[in-house]
Amino acid sequence: MQYPVYVFDAYGTLFDVHSAVGRLRARIGPQADRLSDLWRNKQLEYSWVRSLMGVYRNFEEITADALDFAASRCGGISPDLRADLLDAYRVLDAYVDVRPALEALRRKGAKTAVLSNGTPAMLADAVKAAGLADCLDAILSVDALRTYKTAPAVYQMACDHFGVGAQAISFQSSNNWDIAGAKRFGFRPVWINRTGQPAEYVDCAPAAVLKSLDGIATVVD
Repeated sequence: MQYPVYVFDAYGTLFDVHSAVGRLRARIGPQADRLSDLWRNKQLEYSWVRSLMGVYRNFEEITADALDFAASRCGGISPDLRADLLDAYRVLDAYVDVRPALEALRRKGAKTAVLSNGTPAMLADAVKAAGLADCLDAILSVDALRTYKTAPAVYQMACDHFGVGAQAISFQSSNNWDIAGAKRFGFRPVWINRTGQPAEYVDCAPAAVLKSLDGIATVVD
């Protein structure tokens, strides 16, 4: 089924969150993979905890906080390496399937957007670095609401921007918790299970599961 609007999560879905560490692996050493995993996990944890507390700290700040925690668990990193990792996170590599998928959707007349925890500046840098600006109709950041996914108000931003109901939006994310939130809100959720993770949140299952964005323009429920 063709949907009029396709909304995408950014980190892990369009952009490889481990590419920052990947670029600097030689300087990090044997703890590189552990550092990257801890960094990502803490980044998400901090967003959820702060949402539950009702205390906002933007995604750029909690990304730095999460790196500091991960680095401390991995024996520490130099100030120069810390700065370079944070700079690299702003211009993460896009997955190779992203641009073809967005272009295919737009050829079919669909609107496309990013809906992300990232700050507007982070998202603008990532989209520009990946050369995706011409493939997107909107870049929506939770920063406007000062809370994080999976708050229903975040998903409502996409409805408000495009002037459509939730049922008109296909939502793509590599994060199963994000898919659960989108399903609960009323989107048609498509889980981009890039790393072969087991299913979670069985009461909020996705409409479809794909290994990549290849074929997103033709997938049926």
